[in-house]
Amino acid sequence: MKYKLRLVALSILSAVFSAAQGPPITADKPIMLGAGSFTARTLTELRNTERGSFVYVPLMMRYLPTSNSSIGVDIPYLNYDIDNQASGSALADIKIIGKYQFFRKDATGKTLRISAKTVQTLPTGEELDLMELSTGKYAGYYGIVAGYETLKYGISNEFGYNAVPDGTLDEFRYKLGFGLPLLKPQYPNKQVNLFFEYTNSWLVERDWYQLLYAQGIQYARKATTFELAIQVPLVSDFEVGRNLRYSIFFGGRFTF
Repeated sequence: MKYKLRLVALSILSAVFSAAQGPPITADKPIMLGAGSFTARTLTELRNTERGSFVYVPLMMRYLPTSNSSIGVDIPYLNYDIDNQASGSALADIKIIGKYQFFRKDATGKTLRISAKTVQTLPTGEELDLMELSTGKYAGYYGIVAGYETLKYGISNEFGYNAVPDGTLDEFRYKLGFGLPLLKPQYPNKQVNLFFEYTNSWLVERDWYQLLYAQGIQYARKATTFELAIQVPLVSDFEVGRNLRYSIFFGGRFTF
């Protein structure tokens, strides 16, 4: 009986600080709560590069069939202005996402979880050669997401490989994020979180590499979350004319 009560207490505590910590903005986390729940999200990206400017607006839906699995779809709209080449608006590449949490270890005030993740990118966008936005080519991403969270901070890691069979955008990807809640956990949920997120990207066939840093802030109130982040390159070794200048992310999510 004591063992069962301890498990219930740990589950409740885990839910409290998982909600308080909040999900990363440009990264991902393995923690999933609430079997049967839906999350609707949008995260607009204003991307400015040496090549041109792009506005990416995805409608993102996630459903949790169980407490340790998640499926979803991203249906994105893209407005693009490629310097001296082309401009327009179109549907970008649709993405189908699956995630399965296969490891979980809870303790008082902390948890460690690991999930397997896949993203299947459908070639519904125009062939603009835009990483993660619109390539017009099929891609399959396979990775591992690990997260460690306490009541005071959170750490997220993701490592994976994105394979593009008919293109030259095959990519090793590693993301590292740190979350810092500014308010104590409370119910109903009310939180302000700071995020410090790094993205490493190595395009194997082109031998391009970049290290990006995103500084974000997030406000969560009950089932609604608003977020904002600015991403800049720390290292950018792409072909001349293709480097990122900056990206601005803003959006929100609602769970029901």
